[in-house]
Amino acid sequence: MATRITRLLGIRHPIIQAGMSWASSNVALPAAVSNAGALGVLAAGPLRVDDFVRTLDGLAAATENPYAVNIPLYRPQAAELLDAMAARKVPVVIASQGGPKAHLERFREYGAVWIQVVSTLEHAKKAADAGVDALVVVGGEAGGHPPANEVSTLVTVRRVLQEVSIPVIAGGGVADGFGIAALLALGADAVQLGTRFLLTNEAGVHDNYKAAVLAADVHETALIGRRNLPVRGLRNAFAQAIFDAERDQLSQEEYDALFKKSTLKQAALDGDVAWGKVELGQSAGLVSRLAPAAQVVEELVRELAEASGRLRSMELDG
Repeated sequence: MATRITRLLGIRHPIIQAGMSWASSNVALPAAVSNAGALGVLAAGPLRVDDFVRTLDGLAAATENPYAVNIPLYRPQAAELLDAMAARKVPVVIASQGGPKAHLERFREYGAVWIQVVSTLEHAKKAADAGVDALVVVGGEAGGHPPANEVSTLVTVRRVLQEVSIPVIAGGGVADGFGIAALLALGADAVQLGTRFLLTNEAGVHDNYKAAVLAADVHETALIGRRNLPVRGLRNAFAQAIFDAERDQLSQEEYDALFKKSTLKQAALDGDVAWGKVELGQSAGLVSRLAPAAQVVEELVRELAEASGRLRSMELDG
């Protein structure tokens, strides 16, 4: 299936594996996805510079296909990470949580594609005006940091498409090829999946984390930490403590201290799924098993073909 994104990135399938801290901060997951014809994404977020450089070199050696690096621009060491990426001519940059304009020129010099992650129309228009090549537009169902307004992917993506002409990758609430087909029909040029690739053999998180995500149904996530930068995560003991703090109207100082007691690393690496931040999307409830990442891509492509064929086979009455 050819779209503006597959042509822009040089990939076979309009499928993007989301950059997920710890889960795709390794070689195995993004390499497997890229080798299967989709776009694998290395998450730079939690890595120290030396570890990032080593992992990035490993990824480049593990695939001859296009791959991407996801980088949060607010990171204190973002400048060093960007230097390493530019020196190695990373083909696709997926940036979030910061403005792209100051960085575009040097990545354009060697032909990189710059994609900006946004969750509102306002930020989408700003990124498009800055000159990025494409957008990842994330809706309220997504794990990690979805829009605080919780507007769904279906509505958020369609609203952005009404105002922005550059290619759009839709993300949030999708775990199979039928969801991909729905968002392509909506007007997106590709679809980003996070939680589905979190539940793969290659995802670099603790087995307890995978088991907790696998056991979660669609209603067992929540937006946690509304008084700060909220995350969509599992309704666990940590989440309940935050809900209680909001109900009891703790001071902002106490609230911040409580929120910072829990980390994604605590859950993802240490396996503490009761008090760690278990970030996942609502689509966890659509996934019933772990599988190798390449097999997931194959299944997504097969389901997408099935869904597309079903649409083509429909005839309008009259």
